[in-house]
Amino acid sequence: MDFSVLGPVTVIAGPPTAPIELPLGPAKRRSVLAMLLLRPNATVSVEQLITSLWEDEPPAHARTVIQGHVSRLRAALAEGGAEEHGVELATHSSAYLLRIPESLIDTQRFDQLTAQASPESAPGEAVRLLRQALGLWRGPALTGTVASPPFAAAAHALEERRLSAVEALARAHKALGEHEEAVRALHPAAVANPLREGLIAALMLALYRSGRQSDAIAWFHRTRQLLDDDLGVDPGQRLTAAYQEILRAAPEADGPQAGAERAGAPGPSGQPVPSTPSHPQSVAAAASAAAPVPELLPRPPAGFHGRGAELAELTRLTRGSAEPAQGGSGGYPQEGGIALLTGPAGVGKTGLAVHWGHAQAAAFPDGRLFADLRGFSGGEATVPAEVLREFLLALGTPAEQIPTSTEAASALYRSLAARRRLLVVLDNAGSSAQVRPLLPGGPHCATLVTSRSRLDGLIATDAARPVRLHALGTEDGAALLGALLGPARVAEDPEAARELVALCDGLPLALRAASAQLMARPRWRLGRLATALRDERRRLALLSAEDTGVAAALRNSVARLSADDAQLLRALGTGFAREVNTAEAAALSGADPELIQDSLERLAEMHLLDEEATNRYVMSDLVKLFAQGDGSGRGETPGEGSGGASGEPSQGA
Repeated sequence: MDFSVLGPVTVIAGPPTAPIELPLGPAKRRSVLAMLLLRPNATVSVEQLITSLWEDEPPAHARTVIQGHVSRLRAALAEGGAEEHGVELATHSSAYLLRIPESLIDTQRFDQLTAQASPESAPGEAVRLLRQALGLWRGPALTGTVASPPFAAAAHALEERRLSAVEALARAHKALGEHEEAVRALHPAAVANPLREGLIAALMLALYRSGRQSDAIAWFHRTRQLLDDDLGVDPGQRLTAAYQEILRAAPEADGPQAGAERAGAPGPSGQPVPSTPSHPQSVAAAASAAAPVPELLPRPPAGFHGRGAELAELTRLTRGSAEPAQGGSGGYPQEGGIALLTGPAGVGKTGLAVHWGHAQAAAFPDGRLFADLRGFSGGEATVPAEVLREFLLALGTPAEQIPTSTEAASALYRSLAARRRLLVVLDNAGSSAQVRPLLPGGPHCATLVTSRSRLDGLIATDAARPVRLHALGTEDGAALLGALLGPARVAEDPEAARELVALCDGLPLALRAASAQLMARPRWRLGRLATALRDERRRLALLSAEDTGVAAALRNSVARLSADDAQLLRALGTGFAREVNTAEAAALSGADPELIQDSLERLAEMHLLDEEATNRYVMSDLVKLFAQGDGSGRGETPGEGSGGASGEPSQGA
């Protein structure tokens, strides 16, 4: 049998010629086994397991759950022949003990091999032992376990041991004079851990000793910039010492000409001159050349119409020009442009961003990235670490080289994007903090962020330029209906088309839902649907299409409100026709005017109200109808109650 935690948590049984992976079940069961494997032949209390398996408050029946997992693990191990290999999962009072020969666990074999290696005194043997040890790794440690602090700490500790082995392997190659082999050992780890100064210093020296001085200096300057950007600190002693050693001995590195032309040498002021890597295999250039061109944008929205002013504004803000640059060259801002598309639910933010991305594809030849951050999708928001992993994979980073921490993954992502012309679309953002680790930062990158919230923090700290998206006017709304239904059908009754736009508040999502109703009923004239929509009790139900609709989108917005703000929204929906000020809102809700002012501002920030003038707030008809239903979306179809859609899946115009 073979027990592995240096990668996915697995158990392999059977003969070597026909190995079988035992079925371990769900993540919590794998996590129980992983915790026992991390402490072999030692008791692990039930309390320790509960703490490891449930980051938040554990369920009342947590002990019973763990007992069930242990019972099923025993059965799986017995089926794999555990007894024949001296493996036993025993119970000791309120603790469990995994009796196992330590040679069956990959972590124990890894530690034994690295302990036997002596890079300086026996480098040849050390290379063999360390390569064997590192060969035991099959990806990030403890893959498949629950995401809790104890497992994160254990995975980090194992990763530190792996990196120490990589550095020891590089020292062994150095002792043998095999500097190119040292580079090959260090480079993947350095890319995955761009803030680990000791690792970068070792790579710099290995590059220098193999005759790649410019690459070595390029790594120093890039790491110095990352340390300043991410941590606000200067390079430490080890990194600085490596840089100075390269500068002192640089003439011998690349031959006689290097002394006069080397990059990074001290200038007249005594300060190092920033290097310009000239080696054809420099780190950043090699990464750019080898990487695939990702295309993660969803397909363009069907029937897109209008928005000419907003499209031109996106081009101006992100590319530095009001007109698209021919062939995607020139016109970029000094720093990568960030445009922030905001507006109410259903106004078409996603559709506009995706349409613009496809229209400007030639300007971003190095790829187009897209992520739904699910900030207003009614479930768990997407965590930045998940998006970073997908982006790094799309940019060609091997899975085993992706850092486990969000900070390191973000730094690697920015490094890979630094010299590329990328478009990054971050859709449905819930907060500025969710967006910041995903900003590429390269001067030739453009970023589009869409959100129902104004995200003032992103504007303040990252110079994002806001583009407010309003509802469609009557003519554009009718044109969208024509694009979806066919112009002949709209031309039959143009007055009804204009009424439909008004009843839909000019929201593309609502107009698309109305079009779906009409496409499903080809004999209906537009006037018949307009008549049905005049009934306010049915309007929200009719403006839905299976898993999407106005009510579902609004429900997800209201779910982000506090109880007091949601209560105020309901009071406003019932109590005023179109406009309200702070005093009127306070009278309707019976609350303190100062508190009401803050609540009104938060509702406006979420685009559930619109501040048309100072202290004059307007509520759209559809929001009002939703608020009158106590936030439950009275009149919705039964299937809408689950709220399973964000309301803007590549929709809008």
